[in-house]
Amino acid sequence: MYGFQQQGNTGDVLRRIFLSRTVLSRLVLINTAVYGLVKLAGLLTWLFAAADGSGQLLSFIGQWLALPSSSGTLLTRPWTLFTYMFLQEGFVHLLFNLLMLYFGGMVFLEYLSQKKLLWTYLMGGLAGGVFFILAFNLFPVFSGARDNAVALGASASVLAIIIAVATYVPDYTIHLFLFGRVKLKYIALVLIVIDVFSIQSNNPGGHIAHLGGALWGFTYAWYLKKGNDFYRIFDGIKFTGFERKSKYARFDTTRPKSGRPMNDDLYNEKRSATQHEIDRILDKISRSGYASLSSAEKELLFKTSNKK
Repeated sequence: MYGFQQQGNTGDVLRRIFLSRTVLSRLVLINTAVYGLVKLAGLLTWLFAAADGSGQLLSFIGQWLALPSSSGTLLTRPWTLFTYMFLQEGFVHLLFNLLMLYFGGMVFLEYLSQKKLLWTYLMGGLAGGVFFILAFNLFPVFSGARDNAVALGASASVLAIIIAVATYVPDYTIHLFLFGRVKLKYIALVLIVIDVFSIQSNNPGGHIAHLGGALWGFTYAWYLKKGNDFYRIFDGIKFTGFERKSKYARFDTTRPKSGRPMNDDLYNEKRSATQHEIDRILDKISRSGYASLSSAEKELLFKTSNKK
């Protein structure tokens, strides 16, 4: 399997990234908007504050959105378990996270749904936050920083997405500058190793949170491949404008939600239609290559191959 390629001019690409009606676009937009609002608040503070108070409001906003490691402070700011994963106070931090989010999200959406992407982002961020809090309250080395340490950034959520799709389709190939074709599973492994060996750096909490997100992504995708979808408990939550009905729903031979199995005639009809569609997709691959397939075609091919 080979990586995707973006098409279109810069304006088209930016519109797809920020303005399309997709979960990925909205996640990118929210992270960017939060960054802009925090920076604007900092600018207003700098303009109106006294010389010795410059930047206090910016720090204040950051403290109220960032995740504290202190359990006492967390009890007064429980919302930070979610707000921290949308907060970046540095432009380089924001840019790196958004690039990784978009890259990982595009590959993720080739095989899994937008709703799964959203829940992986949120649950991966939550797992990263829990890892951060537990580490700073269990390990003696962090006792001196426990009262003041905070976590912020989308990195745990982003890593959860990348590790999830790397676990789901480990042999997916990415074209990397200077390295050529590299399988996604090796990229994921390198990212995890970097975080493990970076815990003793000046940002131990951040790297520990990354590992929490990575663990969630791996665990979710591992069980999903076995047919267990943890996100089914959220099926009652609807996200208007995000969900599209797959054009291949007519090929689905799984048991309906009613619990009643379909009759033999309908089952055989769907199996026959699926085989004809698979043959057409394989012909398309032989003519134009795997990269020419649509996301829906790749999804059908992948799900069918997993059943064999």
